[in-house]
Amino acid sequence: MTVEASSDELKRTPLHAVHTAAGAKMVPYAGWHMPIEYTGVVSEHVAVRTSAGLFDVSHMGEIEVTGPDALALVQRVTTNNAAKLALNQAQYSALIYPEGTFVDDLLVYRFAENHFFLCVNASNAEKDYEYIRSHARGNVEVRNTSDQYAQIALQGPRAISILQKMTAFDLQSVKYYWFRRLDLAGEQVIAARTGYTGEDGFEIFSKPAKAASLWNRIREIGGDHVTLAGLGARDTLRLEAKMVLYGNDIDQTTTVLEADLEWIIKWDKGDFIGRSALWNQKENGLDRKLAGFEILDRGIARHGYDAFIEDKKVGAVTSGTYAPYLKKAIGLLYLPDEYAAVDQEFEIDVRGKRLKARVVPTPFYRRKK
Repeated sequence: MTVEASSDELKRTPLHAVHTAAGAKMVPYAGWHMPIEYTGVVSEHVAVRTSAGLFDVSHMGEIEVTGPDALALVQRVTTNNAAKLALNQAQYSALIYPEGTFVDDLLVYRFAENHFFLCVNASNAEKDYEYIRSHARGNVEVRNTSDQYAQIALQGPRAISILQKMTAFDLQSVKYYWFRRLDLAGEQVIAARTGYTGEDGFEIFSKPAKAASLWNRIREIGGDHVTLAGLGARDTLRLEAKMVLYGNDIDQTTTVLEADLEWIIKWDKGDFIGRSALWNQKENGLDRKLAGFEILDRGIARHGYDAFIEDKKVGAVTSGTYAPYLKKAIGLLYLPDEYAAVDQEFEIDVRGKRLKARVVPTPFYRRKK
């Protein structure tokens, strides 16, 4: 997780006062002053896996693309096939450079035939907006609407039943990676059955002025079944589920294929930025690939720690943590393709001591359905 130096210029979400009143430990993150934890990363993590966790993710960016040529623009700058999206459906995708590397990863929602809503990483919102706008052609409008939305996520096996008490709409009728506009506790929101934890649940977009009342109502309805969760637990949860983090696991130097995300490349949708570079890489073979590992010795490998096979450096950890639910140390790193197979053993230098590690299948955690 990238954490910035403290600054008085940090942005605050509409829930900032709620967090401080709840005793959250606040840190600078991606230009925002955000809660990293409330009662502890481990307890918050386990609560999300076993009950429900409530996250403030209002720092995320929102970009809207509208007009008769909106679909053509989204298709040009992303790898997935937005034409396949029905109204009220969402998809994970990559915003991409000509080299096949990441401008960002994002969720694409189809609000209407010619209206797409893009949820992007907080630190990339302005960069993404300018990049998309620079590729706009024809009758299309691109707007950075980040300040018009707050975003709350309720994740975990009890999330749906808690939220169901706040709406007459049948939430179970919303399939995974679909969304609906609905009334939630008297407020009009966009409720998307998506998330970044590996659990079932909803991400809820509301007007910023309504975020605090929704947050407090969810806590009131959920009672002891709802645990406030910060960015620390969000990071360990997403890693157990092998969801990549921009700035750690992917960036402008890593391609979509190297990141083991070919499933979000739709080769048959027509041309798009980066297609030629990615196709060449696919035909010629990868030099490296993102792999999951577990530590066999006692210790935790963090971001940036070097990996070795004998005395040859073969990579560096992109994400690493102790996985609270799995109760073992895990992580991700790019390995040369010949070393990326499951069961390949290697060593990681953890503060001067070489720890044994092994490539394992991913995701590390998959929820039961």
